[in-house]
Amino acid sequence: MEASITYHNQTYTFNPLEPLDISMPLHQELPQPECFWAEPVSYETIRVGDFVGSVAEGGSTNYKRVHITPHGNGTHTECYGHISADANATIHNCLKHFLFVAQLITVAPQKQENGDEVVVLEDVQRQIGAQKPEAVILRTSPNSEEKLTRHYSGTNPPYLDHRIGQYLAQNSIQHLLLDLPSVDRESDGGELLCHHAFWQYPHSTRCGATITELVYAPDRVADGLYLLNLQIASLQLDASPSKPVLYRLSPVYPQL
Repeated sequence: MEASITYHNQTYTFNPLEPLDISMPLHQELPQPECFWAEPVSYETIRVGDFVGSVAEGGSTNYKRVHITPHGNGTHTECYGHISADANATIHNCLKHFLFVAQLITVAPQKQENGDEVVVLEDVQRQIGAQKPEAVILRTSPNSEEKLTRHYSGTNPPYLDHRIGQYLAQNSIQHLLLDLPSVDRESDGGELLCHHAFWQYPHSTRCGATITELVYAPDRVADGLYLLNLQIASLQLDASPSKPVLYRLSPVYPQL
């Protein structure tokens, strides 16, 4: 099966039957990613009177309560409400479109004099072409499957040079996805410079822009252009667990 889209006057084809899921699955009682001191995801069987919400325990259906902290457990998408007191700044209100042309790039954080590992602006600029995508997916190297279970809390993980947020905003790139816990330093005194620069908050707020953290794109997913389907739950919160799915785009050139 083949479908097509046109972006910047260029037609691309993709196969809707070949999705590439770059979200992190969250398991009950198995190793899982964690950051910012969040408790592990847990599932609780509902019990009411004689009813038990577990088929394995003799119930008619499985019926469970989920405990999750979106910013701390696995893949999540956030809006500017993450740094705003505006009660209407929720991911449900801000994200109204779900299909985007995205570019996946791979960069290596660079060691700074203070020991921090930082993704620098020049490395990002070098890989994004003249025709800017709607979304950028930033994969860091090395890129082992350990990212699927890593505990980041208290480790000062890699983060982005805040100028990257400004660069993406200036080039009208609406959506940033990355495989790190945050675009900013784990402990930065509450400055959140890259968050503010990307959303242009509070003076020229980009209300429809989103940041998706803790994705995982395995090496078999090559750098390049994709159609991104960014799926969220309809939560009236600043962030939601999310499921970004990619479809490889192939350019179609006119026959001579």
